[in-house]
Amino acid sequence: MARTVARVIVDALQELGVRHVFGVVGDALNPLTDAIRTTEGVDWIGCRHEEAAAFAAGAQSQLSGTLGVCMGTVGPGSVHLLNGLYDAAKSRTPVLAIAGQVPLAELGSDYFQEVDNDLLFRDVAVYRNTVTSPDQMPRMLEAAVRAAVSESGVAVLTVPGDLGDLELTDDRPARLPRTRPVTRPDEPGIREAAEIVNAGSKVTLLVGRGARDARDEVLALAERLAAPMVLTLKAKEGFEGENPYQVGQTGLIGNPAAAHALDTCDALIMLGTDFPYRDWYPTDCKVVQIDLQERNLGRRVPVDAGLAGDVGATLRAMLPHLDAAKDRSHLESARERFDDWRASQRRLADPGHDRHLLGRLRSALDNRSHDIRPEALAAAVDSYASADAIFTSDTGMATVWLSRFVTMHGQRRLLGSYNLGSMANAMPQALGAQLWAPDRQVVAFCGDGGLSMLLGDLMTMKTYRLPVKLVVFDNRRLGMVKLEQEQAGLTEFGTELDNPDFAAVAAALGLTGIRVTDPAELQDSVRRAFDTPGPVLLDVLTNPQELAVPGKPTVQQGWGFAIAKVKEMLQSNED
Repeated sequence: MARTVARVIVDALQELGVRHVFGVVGDALNPLTDAIRTTEGVDWIGCRHEEAAAFAAGAQSQLSGTLGVCMGTVGPGSVHLLNGLYDAAKSRTPVLAIAGQVPLAELGSDYFQEVDNDLLFRDVAVYRNTVTSPDQMPRMLEAAVRAAVSESGVAVLTVPGDLGDLELTDDRPARLPRTRPVTRPDEPGIREAAEIVNAGSKVTLLVGRGARDARDEVLALAERLAAPMVLTLKAKEGFEGENPYQVGQTGLIGNPAAAHALDTCDALIMLGTDFPYRDWYPTDCKVVQIDLQERNLGRRVPVDAGLAGDVGATLRAMLPHLDAAKDRSHLESARERFDDWRASQRRLADPGHDRHLLGRLRSALDNRSHDIRPEALAAAVDSYASADAIFTSDTGMATVWLSRFVTMHGQRRLLGSYNLGSMANAMPQALGAQLWAPDRQVVAFCGDGGLSMLLGDLMTMKTYRLPVKLVVFDNRRLGMVKLEQEQAGLTEFGTELDNPDFAAVAAALGLTGIRVTDPAELQDSVRRAFDTPGPVLLDVLTNPQELAVPGKPTVQQGWGFAIAKVKEMLQSNED
């Protein structure tokens, strides 16, 4: 018997090993969701917002390295997918979005809810097309999946509501991609890069997520060159644990040791990273860049040798040509600075910090309400979370505290909107992660502003009994925006949030809610959250005035902050 368009699509998803399809049901999707209902091994996950569905699908794709799938019905349903799909595109992870459409005969008539999906998704998708005939299947599906997988991007296939139930006249199985090629540069390019590196006496590595499958080769490179290793945030999960060469992150969330390792090197090797912040690159050194994407070479900083290829394969070819370092002082100096910085951070994260003399003096200036220090919260979560926990973090201050106080040791994984920088990503990404790994602990570092945006999908967590632990940094602020305003010398404006009791909201929805207002109760509360079965929301009132000093604070930033604080004090006195 000939299959329908919907059956061809869902059978192909099953063959690809797709286990979950995220979305919100709607009439244009009815043939597809009905096909999912009757398919073994492919489950429909009904979300409360399509944006959450797209974030969840992208999270599963990043964790598995395979295709994530989400769906949105005609018009607004598909529009709502956009933000989560942009996050997947910027994260370079393959996601297939199935978008509903008005009946075929009504296309172009400005029909109720009609949206031009091919135009709507033009910027975000590496492939987009509308099915206009059953006979275009499965060829069009194959093209969409191949584009998403081969280009590590988003493919959008639009299916009019009246086509899903139509049968194919020439049915055949979909032929879908199984493997990706491994490429490396040619030998002359390898030798040229090696000569540049050998001429340097102080080599620093800048390592990104694109090197995550080449950990052994990157560590061997660091040992051969006695090179400190600066990690991007997305490289934490693969390189932070059991690594005697790493010196943490650079940029605004970074530390002085990483800044020093970059500023004092005479040769920089960039491995699988497109780190975008130009101001944090060294300016007087030779640069070698290895990246699978040729278009990334030289995009952020001029390179003396750009090698397009797989990081692991390229380093295996390069290592025999590299001289072993005789002087290890560059590495030792960076690591000493890093150890000193970590010791200072541990003092800040001490739950009893504000009871000591320095802490009492500091509290008189920035924490008169004696709220919980976010450093202490992040450190407590780090100590109680399992060695294979999957972490997600909202964009903003929640990510800052995670980057500084959570160590990606063991088999821990990390997800966030680290390229798009969207709010509201942590909770829906945690949903996708927990479904992908039901036996692993999943912890979401949520900002109060981010969680509020997609609060409705707490009900998705309840519906599917997902034991995610949501840690809410409840500082009643859009904290990163507040900090940016003050560093520019501006009075804080528009950042204050009139929050509910998030723990009470969670309890009303059938989740376990725990609210913490007393620093003395922090450790026990975090422990209880992790010991409690099922989904838990831990609402912790943190200090809204907390500062996160960057690795290289500038005089301009300090002066701007001082001016802002004076303005805020005068405004407070007037009020």
